[in-house]
Amino acid sequence: MHVQKINASPYDSNIYLINKKFLIDTGMDAAALIKELENHIDLNTLDTIILTHCHFDHSGAASEVAEKSGAKIAIHEDDVECLKDNSASAADLFGYKAPGIEPDIIYKDGDKVQIADDEYLQIIHTPGHTKGCICLYEPQSKSLFSGDTVFPSGSVGRTDLDGGSADKLEQSIEKLTEFDVKVLYPGHGNVSVDNVNEQIKQSHQASKQLKYLQL
Repeated sequence: MHVQKINASPYDSNIYLINKKFLIDTGMDAAALIKELENHIDLNTLDTIILTHCHFDHSGAASEVAEKSGAKIAIHEDDVECLKDNSASAADLFGYKAPGIEPDIIYKDGDKVQIADDEYLQIIHTPGHTKGCICLYEPQSKSLFSGDTVFPSGSVGRTDLDGGSADKLEQSIEKLTEFDVKVLYPGHGNVSVDNVNEQIKQSHQASKQLKYLQL
């Protein structure tokens, strides 16, 4: 699996270009992202834009990038309606209106996205940050694209926004501890290869504390 990490603007989410055909998240700045993508690929070769969740800093540029490239937009079924809601998409926090995206592909937990003849991404439904948050696991490289569910050094996604749940986040991260992860590609911050399984266990402990604080 070939991964290119793209940061189109300083306030956006991380954006990952997979095998030059699949994009995980888009950030908010469509013009900056399109310009950066054109440095790496012919836009017409982009196949699918996979959104880890509905929040605007991850999804805001998706429609324009899809229109320019012809790529399909995919998201988990539980975040579809959030894309049309200013609060649930957190668009209002950034001073925008909801993306209003009509996704082409709707994921469920356990779905597999074929990214090459012998490579796929497994969809892991990880609610807590939003109702339809997902992580994506590539078993050959043991890579986890974690969106805003877990971050390096035991950090976790916030649960105080519309659709968030500390209880569900704890359950989701417990699910992630069952995977063997060598490379962590988070939704914000740096990629990590340093004892990632232990970092996810630390995130699980942090999520337990967060849950108890919100009881």
